Amino acid sequence: MPAEPGEGGSESVGTVIVAGLANLVIAAAKLVTGLLSGSAAMLSEAAHSLADTVTEVFLYVALRRGGKPADEQHPFGYGKESFVWAFIAALFTFVGGAGFSIYHGVTTIMGGEHSGEFTLSYVVLAVSFVAEGTSFLKARRQVHGESRRWGITPSRFLRLTPDTTVKAVYLEDSAALIGLILAALGLGLTQLTGTELWDGVASIAIGVLLLLVAGTLARANVSLLVGRAVPRRMHNQIADDLASIPVVSAVPTLLTMQLGPGDILVAAKVDFDDTVTGAEIEAASDDAELRLRKRYPGIRYVFLDPTRGTAGRNHRDGGVDI
Repeated sequence: MPAEPGEGGSESVGTVIVAGLANLVIAAAKLVTGLLSGSAAMLSEAAHSLADTVTEVFLYVALRRGGKPADEQHPFGYGKESFVWAFIAALFTFVGGAGFSIYHGVTTIMGGEHSGEFTLSYVVLAVSFVAEGTSFLKARRQVHGESRRWGITPSRFLRLTPDTTVKAVYLEDSAALIGLILAALGLGLTQLTGTELWDGVASIAIGVLLLLVAGTLARANVSLLVGRAVPRRMHNQIADDLASIPVVSAVPTLLTMQLGPGDILVAAKVDFDDTVTGAEIEAASDDAELRLRKRYPGIRYVFLDPTRGTAGRNHRDGGVDI
């Protein structure tokens, strides 16, 4: 769903900053502990948190760059640039976090490096869980608040929202909490069995988890960069609003595009009644734009093309059914 301008953007900035600060402190603690203990899972978690920290920087840049106003060279604004930076952030998670975790897990299993101090590792994991949980709860509040406003479930909101920053923070914080549990299990089994196999397996599992998150975020951003339509329910509501104007006979073609987290373009071929005058068409077009923007404030551009009533694409054939 489209984010409201201003309101959702400022909340997303706060969510990203909180997540970034939490990850930075956690990454340093995990790194020191991992070096002292020699634990592959702890070093993987350090790489995980470091990747998340750099990711938050990219997401912050995405919010700032994507919010720039339109100019002569970019008449539709810079909204899509936020998707570019969010895509780069997903790639960094893929390479920096997942790659290191899987590689280090494999080398630990093959080399059998000894894990030293377990108590310190458990303490750092517990503190990290609290810090990550705080960041996750903030992201969760934003997701649940937005989903209630749109009248959909949180999971559906995460699938539909073009606000890739809050989606990234939510998924990364979720993965971080799961990763901490995996690291604790790996350390615990290693301590109980005396074999480094479990520490390496935990590291690989953390890497696979990061791969899934990075792949999900990369796919969402590529779709938005290519030019994704609005959700099907929203598409159909826009079509109904246009068709309900008294002088409109039909809406044979309706195209929409998500220009940014809070910017939507609407273009439609509209069959006006043959008896209406040019002035009435102009008035109806103004009325249509006001109706659409009142219902969906994220709609920034509305282009209506008067056309004859010929067979063409049905206005219901559009929107993203996710």
